[in-house]
Formats: sequence, C-alpha cells, structure tokens
Amino acid sequence: MKITVILCTYNRCQRLAKALQSVAQSRVPESIEWNVLVVDNNSKDQTRQVVEDFAQRYPGRFAYFFEGHPGKSYALNSGISEAKADIFAFMDDDVEVDPHWLDNLTKVLVDGAWSGAGGRILPEAGFTPPAWLNVNERYALAPLAVFDHGSEAGQLKEAPFGTNMAYRKEVFAKYGGFRTDFGPQPGASIQHNEDSEFGSRLLARGERFWYQPSAVVYHCVSTERLQKAYFLKWWYDKVRADMRQDGVPAASLYVAGVPSYFLRRFALWSLRWLCSFGSAQRFSCKLHVWRNLGMIRECRRIALSSAKDARQPAPLSH
Repeated sequence: MKITVILCTYNRCQRLAKALQSVAQSRVPESIEWNVLVVDNNSKDQTRQVVEDFAQRYPGRFAYFFEGHPGKSYALNSGISEAKADIFAFMDDDVEVDPHWLDNLTKVLVDGAWSGAGGRILPEAGFTPPAWLNVNERYALAPLAVFDHGSEAGQLKEAPFGTNMAYRKEVFAKYGGFRTDFGPQPGASIQHNEDSEFGSRLLARGERFWYQPSAVVYHCVSTERLQKAYFLKWWYDKVRADMRQDGVPAASLYVAGVPSYFLRRFALWSLRWLCSFGSAQRFSCKLHVWRNLGMIRECRRIALSSAKDARQPAPLSH
C-alpha cells in the first residue's frame, strides 16, 4: 500500500517550508510506503529550491513536479497523473499537520470500504475570532478554511475541504479529476469549489466518505483574511460557484431569470441589516445580503448566457 500526499503551491515558499517540515514528522506504520509530491504551479520565488532541500534532507520522501498551466485544478490533476500510489491525500502550502494526520486520515481507506475521507481543519494556535463575527452560525469560519464537525468519527455526508482530504486512486479513474473551471487561477472571477464539486460528484454517485476528527491540520489565518471585506467577497463568490456547480434552483416565478424568492430574501435581509443592533448581528445580516446578491448576479449571468446561445444560428447541415 502506497500513499502520496499531493501539495499544490504557488509563490509561498516560506509558508511551504513550514508545511513540509510538519509533514516530514509524520508517524506512519512502517508497512505503509508514503511520499509527498509538491506540484509547483508556476511559482516565481524559491519554491523549487525549498522542495529540493527537503528532498536532500529526507531521501525518497519528497518529490518536485512543475505544472506551468496556471490554476490549482490543473496542478491537482497533474499531481494525480504523476503520483504512483493507491491513496492520494491532499494538503495545502499554508497549513501545518499533526504528526498522526496522515495515518489517521488514510487508514480507513486501505480496505476499500470507504472511497474518501476528511479531517478537521482548525485555525493555528493563538487565533481569536473577530468580535463582529457570529461564530455560532454554521460555517461561520468557512472563509478561513475551518472544517470541524466535532470529535465524533463517522460517515461524512458532505464534501471535505481540500486541504485535509484523501481519496482512493480508482475514484479519479472512475469519475475524472477536478474541474478546471473552478478553483484558484489568475484572472478568474470565481475561485472556489474545485474540492467540494469533486466530493459532491462522488457522493451523488453513491460513494461513501469517512470523517476522522483525529486527522488534524492547522490552517494559517493571515491578517488580510480577518477583514469584513474578505468575508463578504468570499461568500459572494462562493454562492456563485455553488450555482455554477448545481444550476439555478427551480422556482414557480422568475424575474429576468432570477427566482423571485431570491429577490424577496434580498429585500428581507437588507431590511434586517438596516434595523439590527450589535456588530455581530449586523454583519451576519450583511453577509446574507451579499450572498443573495451573488446568487442574483449568477442567475442573471446564466440567463444572459442562455439567451445568447439561443440567438446563435444553427450550424448548416450538409
């Protein structure tokens, strides 16, 4: 049994070194062969030198691969094609993993009873949520890549987050790779859902995932992410990505291609935002306003695109 950790990176060589140092300390049974494949997605910093230094310090443990096509999904798919393993685990360049992370995340996949697994993603030590954020709401910390379903292991009925997930190799042969129209890439208006779309695709086909809370990674929380503007933009883009993934919801009435209840919810949350008190309550309402704006915009984009396609002349038959 062989496991490959796939880590895609772009211009974060200092953070990358910390991530690699943490995974180098992994405690995995000697019967398991494992390595780390770092996919450099066209970095312009010292990424290659950092990886090659680790490859020299830990012979056979680290490998470098270059993917010049910009876009995380391209890097992920290249890593999957390059790796020679039975199980693929995924981590990002801005996390540090627990020494038992890799073993705890992947051991449930060995016998084939489960197709995928996800673990907990927690903020790095010393993190304090801002006072304006209502942390009691579900997915309140999702913009910080926090994924925590508690300490009880069991079946996972939603897609895990990309920085702490693992899949058996055969699911990629069966269902394809990550969609390249999703995920971080230069110039893209939407930079989400490459991981959740893939996981949701498998769940929709009946594949089973396991949640392993003892597989823990600690995610770096940068200062720029702890800003209201970041949270607003993240949710605005996230709901648009969700709609591109799942399509426009069914409705009994549409206004210019937008389900009428989206407009009602936008008006309701706008009123609540204006009338609410307390920074956390006001910002929670504002987030709902931005989410509805994102859904309305994406509905309009899809409607206009469909109308444009309908106006295109049919190809001539011979």
